[in-house]
Amino acid sequence: MSLAELLEPIANVFRGLGIPEPITHWGHPVMMGTVIFMMGTYVGWTGWRGRLAEDKEVSSKNRADHRKLAPLMFLFLALGYTGGLLSLVMQKQPILESSHFWTGTILLGFLLINSVIAFTGFGKDNPSLRMTHAYLGTVALGLMLVHTFLGLQLGFSL
Repeated sequence: MSLAELLEPIANVFRGLGIPEPITHWGHPVMMGTVIFMMGTYVGWTGWRGRLAEDKEVSSKNRADHRKLAPLMFLFLALGYTGGLLSLVMQKQPILESSHFWTGTILLGFLLINSVIAFTGFGKDNPSLRMTHAYLGTVALGLMLVHTFLGLQLGFSL
């Protein structure tokens, strides 16, 4: 059974709600764009400020903000990923053929790895794991931009 076939019963329920086509087509990009650009920017900024700020109070506040918001960003991105899949199924579009799908999958994988690194306390405060976390997060932010570009291409091609 394909992924689209697996998701079809759920997509059919949403189709039955009479959601206007522009919302089905552009709702995912608008909501996820907000998460990526607002939350992603803030999470990245606070992460690096927490790492680089020389003032201990500034560093501590930024680390705390990063710690609070990063899990929510991951949750919203994971939910948005699911919504994007359902949007494609609702529009009877292929899923696995899309570069946007693959960048989203890789992005969630990177963020999951970063979450595990942070959840383990950076291997009892291992500087190499802290550095890996910072740079992997930065790569994830860059991938978010590529993902956004590919998503817009996909949206305009449908």
